[in-house]
Amino acid sequence: MAILEDLAAEVIKGDADAAKNLTEEALSQNTSAADILNLGLVAGMNVISKQFKNNEIFIPEVLVAARAMKAGMQIIRPLLAEANVEPLGKIIIGTVGGDLHDIGKNIVAMLLEGAGFEVVDLGADVPKEKFLEFAEKENPDVLGMSALLTTTMVFMKDMLEALEESGLKDKIKVIVGGAPITQSYADEIKADGYAPDAASAVDLVKSVMGN
Repeated sequence: MAILEDLAAEVIKGDADAAKNLTEEALSQNTSAADILNLGLVAGMNVISKQFKNNEIFIPEVLVAARAMKAGMQIIRPLLAEANVEPLGKIIIGTVGGDLHDIGKNIVAMLLEGAGFEVVDLGADVPKEKFLEFAEKENPDVLGMSALLTTTMVFMKDMLEALEESGLKDKIKVIVGGAPITQSYADEIKADGYAPDAASAVDLVKSVMGN
């Protein structure tokens, strides 16, 4: 549908007002909320994700595109719930305790939401107890942890051990990322996956979920 192609184009351009107006217009033409989500909003963010991964665009463009996507999402979210449209999966994400850096984590959260996942963002400096509480309460498919300091990356090992002790590790895939993190560290602490950058995180989540 032309209107959904236009909607995707406005998301790519980062025009939040146009994305909101086109979402409302598509609904007035009896387009389903699921089609608006998948063929309009997510389709646009998929292009942004690919461009970001290829270094064709940078963080500011991702932020404005995500804002445009969210403008449309606000309108259709209640309708998606009514229609029982399931997200691709549920992700809990947070920057580990003692670490206040969250720009990379925020971009990962936006790209995941843009790809059609439900994201529960716990913010920065998240203590172990809060990760565990939400892991139990939200029953996510994936838990993502970010660290930007070498002094806070040890938190990830403690967190994985805590998940193991609580019996949640078998139910939840755990992925890690951030400047000091490497694939070998992820292997050492027995994480399920590691993303070297925000653009790779969406592919990683799909991969660990078996999509």
